Amino acid sequence: MNVPSDPEIPQETPQLKLLRRMVMALTAVMIGGVLVTFALIVIRLSDRTPTLPEQVELPDGARALAVTIGSNWYAVVTDDNRILIFDKTTGKLRQSVPLAAERSD
Repeated sequence: MNVPSDPEIPQETPQLKLLRRMVMALTAVMIGGVLVTFALIVIRLSDRTPTLPEQVELPDGARALAVTIGSNWYAVVTDDNRILIFDKTTGKLRQSVPLAAERSD
């Protein structure tokens, strides 16, 4: 027995179904892209440990806080308030610059 359809209720066309599925797929891809981008930013920013070149050896007890690489030198800021400048080719210490202690006014 066929039930006549109500003329007041609009029927969904195949094009509308396709459009709805395409919008849902695009939404899922965009959400995935945002999550991947966020994860990559978190991974990239979480590794904040400076890496020293292998030939550079810090004085005993010094720990690197920051590293800057120049054209023929490396500068290492240590936790004991010094800037150590090393030769890039030999790895020898060129200069040690003490930093002034912070003032508390």
